[in-house]
Amino acid sequence: MAINILLFSSIALSLAYVALAFEPSPLQDFSRVNGQACKSPASVIANDFSFSGLHMPGNTSNPNGSRVTPVTATQLPGLNTLGISMARVDYAPWGINPSHTHPRATEMLTVIEGSILLLIFSP
Repeated sequence: MAINILLFSSIALSLAYVALAFEPSPLQDFSRVNGQACKSPASVIANDFSFSGLHMPGNTSNPNGSRVTPVTATQLPGLNTLGISMARVDYAPWGINPSHTHPRATEMLTVIEGSILLLIFSP
């Protein structure tokens, strides 16, 4: 009986430890890291929340035959602390996207024209 209680307790404690592994919540609705803590809400401007450039095709004349146009907190300061980003990837015929990882992230692809071969490796 004591062994069963010990086994149950060990399993319960190990599951409780895993349940504590999470990504911390953002502390602010928006923040702009500029070498200081955050941009003052009084000095926030509309350009902190707008980005134009995803409508323009990228130059794919490079060895990979692809061009990434990222939209992260660097390009769009209003995204800071939200944990989201977006990118437009343009491919030339037979273009490739070098192997890469997205720790704690999800990737969604939308193909507008043509087709794409996608390989996903998961540990």
